[in-house]
Amino acid sequence: MMIRLVALDIDGTLLAPGVDAQAVPSAAMTQAVRELQEAGIVVALATGRMFPGTAHIARHLGITQPLICQQGASVHESDGSLRHGCTIDEEIALELSDYATSNSWPLAWFDAQRYLVTAHTAEAQHFADVSHIEMEIHPTPHQSGIRATGIDIISSREHAPDIHVLMEARYGARITLLDFPSVTAVHAPEASKGNALQRLAEELGIAREEVLALGDSVNDVSMLSWAGHSAAPEHCDRYARESVQQILPGDGVDGVVARLRSILD
Repeated sequence: MMIRLVALDIDGTLLAPGVDAQAVPSAAMTQAVRELQEAGIVVALATGRMFPGTAHIARHLGITQPLICQQGASVHESDGSLRHGCTIDEEIALELSDYATSNSWPLAWFDAQRYLVTAHTAEAQHFADVSHIEMEIHPTPHQSGIRATGIDIISSREHAPDIHVLMEARYGARITLLDFPSVTAVHAPEASKGNALQRLAEELGIAREEVLALGDSVNDVSMLSWAGHSAAPEHCDRYARESVQQILPGDGVDGVVARLRSILD
């Protein structure tokens, strides 16, 4: 069946791992994406970034479709207005804050516009940089009046797996959990790239079998699993590797460019 919608992760998929936070896709990637759109194929971005960092890439690529941000917890129109948003249950959010505080672990607390952290960390700084947003140091973000769309417990590679097990046992289907090397990311149960992509496809009248999703990491699994077609670059993590139909050979994101061009060909 013809591909009518392509969903693209940004970091590690459109952009090679380790590039500068201000980087934009290569000339070859940019040309492929623009030609897809000229051919009438919808191209959507689905990322963990907040809106400003996502819009930076969308403008470069000429994408005007809604932007799936914060792992699907917020979906924005191209002008920044909020199209869909999913906030974490307030009681759970407070318990997560207490848990992090009692263990002396930094906590990130954010909504669709602001990013608050209890202490400066390299992980929080990286997220703020790629999201093109100011990181606000706030000792008690749960008292800021912000309803959290996302909460990150920033611990260590040693402790993060145990935190995931504890959170899963305590809250189950009441939250969505994502594991990064030293960060446990918590979102509302309905917040995922897969759910956001499914909603967008339905709004556009596009069938699941007409959707291609490309991503490289654990936060892409929901959309890679939902889409009728899925692929990941060679450097992808084990979660993405286990979820896709195709691993794309090549250095960096060369395989992604080749896969996009194959649709045109």
